[in-house]
Amino acid sequence: MIRLLLIDDDKRLSELLEGYLAQNGVTLTHASDGKHGLELLRPNASTSSGNGYDAVLLDVMMPHIDGLEVLRRIRLESNIPVIMLTARGDETDRVVGLELGADDYVAKPFGPRELLARIRAVLRRVAPDTTGEKLSAAGITADVGTREVTVDGKAVELTGLEFDILAALLRRAGRVIPRNALLAEAGRDDVVVGERTVDVHISRLRKKIGDDDQARIKTVRGVGYVLSKDGLVPAA
Repeated sequence: MIRLLLIDDDKRLSELLEGYLAQNGVTLTHASDGKHGLELLRPNASTSSGNGYDAVLLDVMMPHIDGLEVLRRIRLESNIPVIMLTARGDETDRVVGLELGADDYVAKPFGPRELLARIRAVLRRVAPDTTGEKLSAAGITADVGTREVTVDGKAVELTGLEFDILAALLRRAGRVIPRNALLAEAGRDDVVVGERTVDVHISRLRKKIGDDDQARIKTVRGVGYVLSKDGLVPAA
């Protein structure tokens, strides 16, 4: 049984989704505003799964605390998967949400079948994989099965999208991946955003793996990014 937390001030949407999702093995808890949603997550916010929830559906447009601020606060404490609910055609909200650490977005209005498919896709990406694939280069090890990352033996917490980008770089260590192809290489070609968003995620990834001097992930100007095989990135 999948447990979802919906943070949205639209009570009618909650009622519509609750019945449909329940028929498909999903239990939905509704929080009508950001403050309530954060309170529901907080008891176990230090863990990656929140308070027993598998994922969060988060509306952008809410009174008092908007969804982007709620997402920012969630990411300070948890890597629980977050799917943003945005207004159709509002690319700015989608881009900012992804930059803040959202795992995916669905534009309103949407059909419940589409939403369920996106939920399952996100959870497949973060669920343990029985293949047990492990990737390693430049002192970085990523376990695709458990989605655990270590850098020089020290555990590092990444969001779902950050992990996917790192895994793509590790799989092609020593080879340049064009900026506009990086999300597709990461298996995230469902995410349609500008190149600036990719740059922001690379910047966040560098910070988390302690790569401020770009010794591991190098920018190849005008092309994309390359991850060193041994920690010494070749000259451009």
